[in-house]
Amino acid sequence: MKNKLRILKAKLRANITNSKGWKTSRKLLVIESDDWGSIRMPSKEVFNRFVKKGYDIENSLYNRFDSLASEDDLNYLFETLGNFNDINGNPLNITANTIVANPDFKQIKATNFQNFFYEPFTETLQKYPKHQRSFDLWKEGIQENMFFPQFHGREHLNIKLWMNELQSRDEVLRFTFDQNTTYSGKSDYSFMEAFDNKKNSIENHKLIIKDGLESFQKIFGYKSKSFIAPCHVWHSDLNKTLHENGIDYIQGSRIQLEPTEEHFEYNQIPHFLGEENDYGQLYLVRNVTFEPSSVDGMDWIKYALAQIETAFAWGKPAIISSHRVNYIGFLDEKNRNKNLKLLSELINKVQKKWPEVEFLSSDQLGDIIKLSKNAQRTN
Repeated sequence: MKNKLRILKAKLRANITNSKGWKTSRKLLVIESDDWGSIRMPSKEVFNRFVKKGYDIENSLYNRFDSLASEDDLNYLFETLGNFNDINGNPLNITANTIVANPDFKQIKATNFQNFFYEPFTETLQKYPKHQRSFDLWKEGIQENMFFPQFHGREHLNIKLWMNELQSRDEVLRFTFDQNTTYSGKSDYSFMEAFDNKKNSIENHKLIIKDGLESFQKIFGYKSKSFIAPCHVWHSDLNKTLHENGIDYIQGSRIQLEPTEEHFEYNQIPHFLGEENDYGQLYLVRNVTFEPSSVDGMDWIKYALAQIETAFAWGKPAIISSHRVNYIGFLDEKNRNKNLKLLSELINKVQKKWPEVEFLSSDQLGDIIKLSKNAQRTN
C-alpha cells in the first residue's frame, strides 16, 4: 500500500514537471549522477570512530554509503553499463557530475585554520587505499562513451561557513576535520550547499566557479557544457559567470533554490525543460528519481518506471536523478551490488517496453534541444 501511494504521488509530481517545455517524439533517456570526485566518508574505520563518539551518523545516508569511487566500484559500474546498447548501438552511460577539488586538510591546519587550500580530486584519490587506478578507469569510461563528466562545482562545500566554524574552535568539527572529512557531526547537509548565502559571498562564488571550470578543463581536456549546483542551490546572478566560462546547459530539478542573505533560506524559482534564460542557457529538468540507497523496502523499479512512462507520454526525455552514493561499495559492498542489480533490472524493463530508447548524456540532450529550438526560430 505504501509503495502504491508513493508511485501515485510520483506520477502526480511528474505530470506537473512534464506539462510544460520542450517536446520530442523520440524516447530519450539520460542518467544524471551527482557528487563524483567529492570526498564523503574516507573509510569504515572513520565511520566507526564517529559512531563511538555518539554522532547520529548511522541514519545518515551519505555518510553510511558514500565515498570516493574505488577501482572495484568503477569496474562493476562500467561492466553493468556495458551490458546495454540502445537502438543506435550506444552503451548505457552516466553523466558524472563532478566536483573537481577537495579541501587540503594538511595545508589548512598548517595555517591554524586561517586560510583555505584545495587539491584536485585526482590527488585525493591517491590518498585512498583502493583508488590508485581510479582516475585511469575514469578515462577508460570516457573513452568507451559510458562516463561523461560534467561540472558540479569546485568543492561540494560552503567554504566560508565551514572555515568560520573551524576558526571558532568547534570541538566536534575539529575532530571530524582531523579525520579528513567535512562532516559536521550533525547532518548530511551542514556545509554541502557550496553556493548558499548570498550576503558577502556572491563575488567569491563567481571566482570559485571560474577557477573550478578552468580546473575541469585541465583535468579532462575539454570544457564542461553543463552544470548542476550542489544541492540545487545557486543564485541566478551566477548564470552570467557560468555562461562566460562555457556553460550552455543548467541541470536541476523543477525548483531552483536561490539563496537569500540567510543560510538555509531560499527563494524558489520554477523551471521547465528547454527554458532559456537571459544568457541563452537552457534548463534541463530532472523528471525521474532512481535513488535506491535512500529508502529501503521501496519498489524502486516500479517507482522509476512510472515516472519514465509519464515523461514519455508527455513527449519528454526521461532525465533520471541517480547520485553516486547508489553505486559505491567501498564502505559497504552490498550497497553497490544491490543497486547495480536494480539498475540493470530497470534498464531491461525500459528496453523491453520502449526498444527504440536512446541513451544520451546531459550535454548531448542539451545540444539536441538547442538545435531543435534554433530550427524552430528559422522556420
